[in-house]
Amino acid sequence: MQNITERFLKYVSFDTQSDANSSTTPSTEKQWEIARYLTEELKRIGMEDVSLDEHAYIMATLPSNVDHQVPVIGFIAHFDTSPDYTATDVKPQLHRDYDGEDIVLNKEENIILSPSYFEDLLMYKGQTLITTDGTTLLGADDKAGITEIVTAMEYLIQHPEIKHGKIRVGFTPDEEIGKGAHKFDVDKFGAEWAYTMDGSQVGELEYENFNAAGAVVTVHGKIVHPGYAKGKMINSMLIATKFINALPANEIPQETEGYEGFFHLSEISGSVEKTKLEYIIRDHDLGLFQQRKKQMLKAAQNINESLGSEAIEIDIKDQYFNMREKVEPVMHIVDIAEQAMKDLDIKPLIKAIRGGTDGSQLSYKGLPCPNIFAGGHNFHGRYEYIPVESMVKATQVIVKIAQLTAKKV
Repeated sequence: MQNITERFLKYVSFDTQSDANSSTTPSTEKQWEIARYLTEELKRIGMEDVSLDEHAYIMATLPSNVDHQVPVIGFIAHFDTSPDYTATDVKPQLHRDYDGEDIVLNKEENIILSPSYFEDLLMYKGQTLITTDGTTLLGADDKAGITEIVTAMEYLIQHPEIKHGKIRVGFTPDEEIGKGAHKFDVDKFGAEWAYTMDGSQVGELEYENFNAAGAVVTVHGKIVHPGYAKGKMINSMLIATKFINALPANEIPQETEGYEGFFHLSEISGSVEKTKLEYIIRDHDLGLFQQRKKQMLKAAQNINESLGSEAIEIDIKDQYFNMREKVEPVMHIVDIAEQAMKDLDIKPLIKAIRGGTDGSQLSYKGLPCPNIFAGGHNFHGRYEYIPVESMVKATQVIVKIAQLTAKKV
């Protein structure tokens, strides 16, 4: 596994941001560059049935090396990066034998990665950290997952004494904009179950995620000359403020944790004539999730009634649902991953994802798909980092899952 750092650094050199406003798959042309590179690399390490389809979905096979019946399993990761922060010209920095102190990412701009703010850093004293230079995101979400899967497959190919069944790997575009599984061909993939390598700290094992919806709130106003506006002007921005304040002030991302859901105002643009609010709605509990959507509609209705007009329109669309419903009937797939971690002296951290992965949608398409740690922290921004040792451990977990699945019962 000595190539793991070099491989990761190569992957993050590709700018692969996805674009939520695009109607194509992949959503950005630049994702094709890494897709073609990965396709050739999978062939180079000895994978079989390597394919790259017209939408940039990659699949490949590691054939079984046992003579008894073994379930076909899969490992999946996404190669796009978040549109939340620039991924152009990533300049990764290696910090060997981390001493637990502040890391100066960018001296000129005084950008510092500090354990006084990001306490998780202290878990990795003495390890090798890979960070950004403070001007881009890093891309460990989810190029770390791809690194680990490719490295694990290469290791299994180079060590045929390790027994395993047939393994399928899949790499997807556009996960960061909620479309990573939309055109994933589950039948072609042909696995009984799979794991996404898309979690954060070492030990994470997740089979629950948010139920998710997106809401576009459009507020209509009326513009007239401000000097003659009395009784005539309707300022859509002020009405939008009423709507924002009608939702619970403490049910927002920065005030919630664990199983607590939220309303997140992710974007706002406006003028007197028209204001648009974009929200995401999240909750692990399906009943509470449905209630949140009704709550938004009721807030708009109340304001419209008070104004005597249809000033506010809301369009709510469901995005994905909690995969727990699909994974619980086959909990042995979680048990195998948990045992793999224990066998490697890794403490499993079984918890709910405060977000979503390709696995949530894939589970509803018939491919149960829990999520396993990939090792990174502070995704989607300039403070993103990953310990090399965490990538090694995630790679070892993949190998161990392959071994455990192939054991005769």
